[in-house]
Amino acid sequence: MAPVEQFLERLEREAHLSPRTVEGYRRDLSRFHDWWATRRVGPVAYERLSAHDLRAFVAAEHQRGLGSRSIGRALAALRTFFRYLIQEAGLEKNPAEGVRPPRGARRLPRTLDVDTMTQLLTPEGEGEPWLLARDQAIFELFYSSGLRLSELVSLDVEDCDLVDGLVQVTGKGQKARRVPLGRVARAALWAWRKQRQVRFPKMPLERGPLFLSTRGQRLSPRSVQARLKARGAQKAPGQRVHPHALRHSFASHMLEASGDLRAVQELLGHADISTTQIYTHLDFSHLSGVYDQAHPRARRARRDEELP
Repeated sequence: MAPVEQFLERLEREAHLSPRTVEGYRRDLSRFHDWWATRRVGPVAYERLSAHDLRAFVAAEHQRGLGSRSIGRALAALRTFFRYLIQEAGLEKNPAEGVRPPRGARRLPRTLDVDTMTQLLTPEGEGEPWLLARDQAIFELFYSSGLRLSELVSLDVEDCDLVDGLVQVTGKGQKARRVPLGRVARAALWAWRKQRQVRFPKMPLERGPLFLSTRGQRLSPRSVQARLKARGAQKAPGQRVHPHALRHSFASHMLEASGDLRAVQELLGHADISTTQIYTHLDFSHLSGVYDQAHPRARRARRDEELP
């Protein structure tokens, strides 16, 4: 029995993988063997394969249009297969170790335009006062300070300085940062603190979780997502509204208005500015307009187009 078939049988018999998963391994390994056959150098000699061979395979798959995820899956299948050969057939090394698929295209985050954000943040008119105040404070804080969902739900009352308009945030890697609060967000937080005291009179006024559930416990991320989704369905139908969309919108609108990438990086709590740079692609039409107005070559090109 060929090594590949022995390997697949082992996966099904001993690893108890589903037939569908095993078939996926078969397709990925066949893809490599089909590519090897195009080189017309004879059967695969596994003991002579090198990382260079695997990188050539990755390059060929990428060139023919295969996506980064598909290539990564094929490499994972090959790595597992070569580990099997090391254990069962005395293969000395795994040629796929350290070989990585090409980096996939980075998806641009979805943002909401300013008009949509204004509509979304328009306060509700009906409902329990404490619940309306809490939700309004949450939504305003998301957009005012660009917080992550995990950062927002972990806030305590003492983290918000409503007098100076600052909030102390603990981000990824337990890194702390201070970010400003906008005027509207401060007003919303003041209103919520008053309602919080009325609704939960036994809760300490100056400490404890900032946002509370109906049971007086720290509000969960899932509850925030559900409340924002419901608001989005009512105020921005057809738009996918979620906490990160508000963070993305904050970053995009701030960058468009200020052009200060470093400042936006600090506000978002990004360790690497390359993470923040993705937002520079969101307003390309705005940047093109600035270029057309300011760059001498652009002005000349426009005049040339007007010539008969």
